[in-house]
Amino acid sequence: MNQPIIVSDPGIMMGKPVIAGTRITVELILEKLGAGETIEDLLAAHPRLTREGILAALQFAAEAMRADVVYPVRKTA
Repeated sequence: MNQPIIVSDPGIMMGKPVIAGTRITVELILEKLGAGETIEDLLAAHPRLTREGILAALQFAAEAMRADVVYPVRKTA
């Protein structure tokens, strides 16, 4: 049986989705990739993180964005 890679526990990081067995949030992974860091950079900075975990975080985020929710976006000058 496969264990989930992304988990959420109210006692860990206030319930934010994290990589199982770590305190590395999906949010952190997305922020770092969005800021230009590479997968290799993340793996070097976080020894307990795996490529599989990073890809699972991206898949989790994609699935979350499919929800019928309106996300306000601020206009920038």
